[in-house]
Amino acid sequence: MTKSALWRRLDTPGHDAARVSRTADGWRLEGTAVFGHELGPARIQYWVDCAPDWTTRRARVTGWVGDRRCDVDVSRSEAGEWQRNGEAVGGLEQCLDVDFGFTPATNYLQLHRAGLKVGDAAEFPVAWMDVPDSTLVALPQRYEKRTPYTFWYESPQGPYEAMLEIAESGFVRSYPSLWAMEE
Repeated sequence: MTKSALWRRLDTPGHDAARVSRTADGWRLEGTAVFGHELGPARIQYWVDCAPDWTTRRARVTGWVGDRRCDVDVSRSEAGEWQRNGEAVGGLEQCLDVDFGFTPATNYLQLHRAGLKVGDAAEFPVAWMDVPDSTLVALPQRYEKRTPYTFWYESPQGPYEAMLEIAESGFVRSYPSLWAMEE
C-alpha cells in the first residue's frame, strides 16, 4: 500500500510532495518540501518511520533554509524517550508522534494512530519541530472528527484552529491559510 499527495503552500510560495507506504515492520512517511522562507529559499527532505500502530520510532530531516543547513535525526524509544541528534530531549515523554511544522504530511500519522470516529475528539501532544531552528518541543493538539472527511483542529500554543478537510487517501486536503492539496 502506497498513498501520495502534493500540496501548494498558501502563506508563501512553495510545494510539498509526500507518500506513505508499508514497510516490513510498520510504516514510512517520506517527502520533500520546497518553499520561500524569510531566510531565503528552502528545500527540506524528510522521512518518519512508524511502528504498526503509527507511533513514531525515528525521523530524519535534511536540507537547507537560505544559507543554513539542516540535518536532524530524531528517535523515540519504546520507553518514550526522545533524542535529537543523539542527545536526550526532556519533556516529550507523553508524545507518541513527531510533527513537522513545514509540511501537512505528518498530520496523516496522528490521524491514523488516533482512529477517531465521527463525534469523537482526542487531545494529545506531539513532538513538534520546524526549520531552521530544528528544536523539538511538546505541542498540545486537539482533533474532533466532525464528518468522515473533516476534523476540527486546535493547537492552543500556536495559536491555530481550523476545519481540516481530509482526502480519501487520509492526507489533509485543506489546511486553511497554510496548505491546499493539488488534485
